[in-house]
Amino acid sequence: MSNRLELCDVDVGYGARAVVRAASFALGEGEIGCLLGSSGCGKTTLLRAIAGFEPVSSGEIWIHGRRVATPGQMLAPEERRVGMVFQDFALFPHLSVARNIGFGLRHLSRRERRARVASLLELVGLGHTAELFPHQLSGGMQQRVALARAMAPRPEVLLLDEPFSSMDAALREQLAREVREVLKREGVTAVLVTHDQLEAFAMADRIAMLADGTIQQCGSGFSLYHEPVNRLVADFIGQGAFLPATAIDALSVRTELGRIAGTRPHGLALDLPAEVLIRPDDLVDDDASPVRATVVERAYRGAEYLYRLELPSGAEVLCLLPSHHQYAPGAQIGIRLEAKHLVAFARTGVQAASPGSN
Repeated sequence: MSNRLELCDVDVGYGARAVVRAASFALGEGEIGCLLGSSGCGKTTLLRAIAGFEPVSSGEIWIHGRRVATPGQMLAPEERRVGMVFQDFALFPHLSVARNIGFGLRHLSRRERRARVASLLELVGLGHTAELFPHQLSGGMQQRVALARAMAPRPEVLLLDEPFSSMDAALREQLAREVREVLKREGVTAVLVTHDQLEAFAMADRIAMLADGTIQQCGSGFSLYHEPVNRLVADFIGQGAFLPATAIDALSVRTELGRIAGTRPHGLALDLPAEVLIRPDDLVDDDASPVRATVVERAYRGAEYLYRLELPSGAEVLCLLPSHHQYAPGAQIGIRLEAKHLVAFARTGVQAASPGSN
């Protein structure tokens, strides 16, 4: 499968200040990618460079086999065949839904334009809204109109800049799934920018996590969660706690909770202190377990409670348990380790995140 979008060692900066360094990222036809990271990490700057709004100071950007950016070349945004969905949707308030979607189709005949608009309205589930105006639609419906408008000219790559940021958390994840379904049906290659990992997991095939201006890891949501390549990725993706560990052999370590084995060499020296990442789903409650933990705090999550537990050593871990198991703070419970992945690093001493944090 040839790449529809490819970034090769791209640097982007403002003046002498480098914002993004040595970014490499590729998407095949119909793949959905995500640039994920906290505010200020460089993800929006990188998206703007793909769109043609920012020059690159090093490296190359290719779109469908065409080089569109180098330090000495910057193809204009309108010549890149890139669509854009912005945070505020940027719909024209004085135009109907149908005319908003058809705005970029003036090169088509009236009949072709009407057919394309009608097709997109059905694709995004808004066939009944053609004559309505943006102010008559909900936020989620406006978002789908903006998506349809960006897809209308059949861009080579569709860029989505925090498109769900104005919506509450539950709606963001739902819309991410809906948008993914629409993009997959149309076969669109797309890049999402977000700081919300659940949004990224719901929508993207490949996620590039950025921190300090560099792509720390690129892969599926599963690999970033279960196989983080460094502490930056492990700390940002999901929740968890680091426990002191000792390497037993090339594939396993011993912790206060027991032995954890992996399928790949962990690379830890046998005589140096280490620490292992324990995710909330790596622990289960077990009344017969000899390992006892004290409930410090709990947060209700609907089907589950997220508990913060203190081990006999004083170290803390997080544990997800079904909500029909209710343990009050101060209670002693038995826990058992059921880790399927080994994630270990040189020890630095990190405490568990609070159950109320994300």
